Amino acid sequence: MSDDLFSAAADELAAASAPLADRLRPRSLEEVVGQEHLLGMGKPMRVLVEADRLSSVVLWGPPGTGKTTLARLIAGASSAHLEARSAVTSTVKDVREVIAGAQARLGERGRRTILFLDEVHRFNKAQQDALLPAVETGLVILIGATTENPGFSVNSALLSRSVLFRLEPLNDDALVTLARRGLAAEGLTSTGPPGDGGLEEALEVLAVAAAGDGRHLLTTLEVAISLARARAGAGAPAEAIDLSLVDVEGAMGAKAVRYGVDAHYDVASAFIKSIRGSDPDAGLYWLARMLEAGEDPRFIARRLVISASEDIGEADPMALVVATAGAQAVELVGLPEARINLAQVVVHLAQAPKSNRAYLGIGAALGDVGRGLVGEVPPPLRDTSGQASKRLGHGVGYRYPHDDPSGWVDQQYLPDVVAGRRYYQPSQHGYEGRVAQRLAARGALPSVEQPDTTSDQPATPAGEETT
Repeated sequence: MSDDLFSAAADELAAASAPLADRLRPRSLEEVVGQEHLLGMGKPMRVLVEADRLSSVVLWGPPGTGKTTLARLIAGASSAHLEARSAVTSTVKDVREVIAGAQARLGERGRRTILFLDEVHRFNKAQQDALLPAVETGLVILIGATTENPGFSVNSALLSRSVLFRLEPLNDDALVTLARRGLAAEGLTSTGPPGDGGLEEALEVLAVAAAGDGRHLLTTLEVAISLARARAGAGAPAEAIDLSLVDVEGAMGAKAVRYGVDAHYDVASAFIKSIRGSDPDAGLYWLARMLEAGEDPRFIARRLVISASEDIGEADPMALVVATAGAQAVELVGLPEARINLAQVVVHLAQAPKSNRAYLGIGAALGDVGRGLVGEVPPPLRDTSGQASKRLGHGVGYRYPHDDPSGWVDQQYLPDVVAGRRYYQPSQHGYEGRVAQRLAARGALPSVEQPDTTSDQPATPAGEETT
C-alpha cells in the first residue's frame, strides 16, 4: 500500500515538473488547437473517432502539429487497448510480440489493439512486412505518425490499408491561442506592459518564430516566462510578472527586430518584390532581416522557389534549378551556414532576366477550364492501349513529331472548344526571346487570343502566402 502511495506521489511530482508542452497536451478533441480541416464538426477524423469506427491511419505532418496528441486521443476515445512504440527503437521481435499480445487480448477479452507507431517512416521493410498481416486482418489498428511523405517511406501495401490524414502547420492565431493557454497554466494573468514590446507583440513574435510548431512555441514560452520571473524578482506574485518582448527575445536568443505577424508578411512581400525588381542588394537586406528575426529558412526557400517560376520562368530556366537546390541545401545544411546558400539564390534570381509569362499562361488556362471550356480530347491524342481503344479509332491521324526532320509537326493538341487559344506568350527577355523566335517561325505567334495581363492575377496556391 505504501508503495502505491509513494508511486502516486512520484507521479504527481513528475507531472507538476513536466515541460509545459506536456502539461498542456489536450485531453479531448475540443482542446486541440488547429487542424480544423480534420477535427471540426462533421470533418472526417472527428466523425470516425466519435463513432469509434476508425481503421488504421497514418498521420503525416510537420513537427509540433499534434500527431502524438491525436493518436492518444483516438486511443482514449476507443474501446481498444493502446500499445505505443517508436519505430526508431523497435525491432521485428517487438512487432511480433505486439501481434501476439493483440491476438491473446482479442481471444480472451474480445478487445482490439491499437498500435501507435511514432516515426513510422523509420520502420524498415522487414518490420513493415511483419506488421502487414495483422493490419490487413484488422487484428491491429495501426496509427502511424511521420514527418516525411509516407508515399516514399511506408510500404505501399501497408499504406493502402490505412487512411492518410495530413496535418497542417498551426497558423498564427492558433499559436497565439496556445501561448495564452501556456500563460494561464503558469498562473500569469497580467496583460503585460502596454505599447511596443508588450505582451501582444511578444505573443505575435513567438507565433511567427514558431513557424507552425506548437511544441517549439511552448518550449520557447517556458524559457521566456522564467526570464520574466527572474526580472520581477524572487517571490514576486504572479500578477506582478509581465511577459514582454525582451523576455521572448532572450528565450529565442535573437532580436525580434520588431517582427510581429504583420511584419512577417510585409517583409516577405518586400523581399520578393525586391527580387522581382532585379535589386540584389535589397534582396540580401530583406533576407538578412528575416534571418535575424528568426524566420523559418524553409519559408524563405519556398518563396524563392515560387519566385523562380512566377517572376523569371523561361527567361532563365536555371533559376528554378538554383532555387530548388537552395531549398534542398536548407534541409541538408541548416542554419547558420544555409544563409550562404539562400544568399546565392537571392543574387541569382535578382540578377536574372524576368518573365511572368508562365504564371500568366496557367492563370489564363485555369480561367478557361473554370468557365467550363473542357472539350473532349482530340481522337488522334487519345490512349491507344487495348483493343477497345483501337476499335474506337483512338490515335488515328496522330503524327509522331520525331518522324519529322525538324522534330515538330503542325498538329492540333487542344480540344476544339479552345482551339486557337494562346495561353503562353513568351517575352523577349533572356532565353525566352529564343523561345519566342521558335514559336514565331512555326506560325504560333502572334496569338489568336492574348491572355489578359491587366486582369486580376491567378489565385495564390492554397497554403502559400501572398506577396
